[in-house]
Amino acid sequence: MTDLLLLPGDGIGPEVTAEVRKVAAVLTPDLVIEERLFGGCSFDAHGTPLTDDTLAAAKAAKAVLMGAVGGPQWAGAPRDRRPEAGLLGLRAGMKVFANLRPALCFQPLADASSLKRELVEGLDLMIVRELTGGVYFGQPRFIEDLPGGGRRAVDTQVYTTAEIERVSRVAFELARGRRNKVHSAEKSNVMETGLLWREVVTDLHRREYADVELEHILADNAAMQIVKSPKQFDVMVTDNLFGDILSDAAAQLTGSLGMLPSAALGVPGTPGLYEPIHGSAPDIAGKGIANPLAAILSFEMALRWSLDRPEAAGRLFAAVNRALEAGARTPDLKGALTTAQMGDAVVSQLRS
Repeated sequence: MTDLLLLPGDGIGPEVTAEVRKVAAVLTPDLVIEERLFGGCSFDAHGTPLTDDTLAAAKAAKAVLMGAVGGPQWAGAPRDRRPEAGLLGLRAGMKVFANLRPALCFQPLADASSLKRELVEGLDLMIVRELTGGVYFGQPRFIEDLPGGGRRAVDTQVYTTAEIERVSRVAFELARGRRNKVHSAEKSNVMETGLLWREVVTDLHRREYADVELEHILADNAAMQIVKSPKQFDVMVTDNLFGDILSDAAAQLTGSLGMLPSAALGVPGTPGLYEPIHGSAPDIAGKGIANPLAAILSFEMALRWSLDRPEAAGRLFAAVNRALEAGARTPDLKGALTTAQMGDAVVSQLRS
């Protein structure tokens, strides 16, 4: 059985996932790792960004780690066969509904943030984003011509009790192992789905998680508070659209969107999908300057959440932290932290 299926994807994806292989060879040499085409490169080879065989392999593996997909060369592809459509299809096919997006600020990188060091140093925020519902998947959705001229576009936001409960349950369980506080973000003041979201989260909290502190927050206020005082948050649960926006804002507080991982989880016992938050960065692809830290930390999350290797995950996280600390002290290594040599720095710490 495949332990880890790698989907390197496009742009810098193959570069950063190659560094994951390098780390895994030292940390977990017994892992069975396979690799498949995915995204734009799969479209070029097979006419689709996600083949049936690749989806079947993903569902059969214990964990899936992808690099990134997309690029300007596929901008003219049919909408349903663009690389990004493959990503949506992969998420839906694997039935992963809870997107875990941590915003971690490593001490050596605190000065890279656009906020003052005291606001972000030690930041450890987990945003749990609902991943398979909401406005990205709701029907109807269309663009139509209007009789009098002009056009009209429609996207539909839809949520059910079951969808809200299952992602909220993930957030409450995570909080119990952290600082025991959940913020639930929505727009219950102007949206019916937001009102249902608040009602369902409140009821679930009352029935099963009264020991966890719960605070409701409007999504626009959450955006302001993330910038104003980010360390007040522990776990934040929110819908697909707001989660997409708020998690990017939170990640940027740490100094770089490209340095952080993410996980997408389904029901227990099913494979998780892990990926860097960054995109395919075609402007730097092939130059050897892509930092693979987000991919390496995505592997750390896979070890923890899907591969049942918490000790290895702990070793890897500690090695990343030591590599960053060494880089802050050593000019030569500090330069390496902005290149694919980051993998070598982490490997060195694992071996020390």
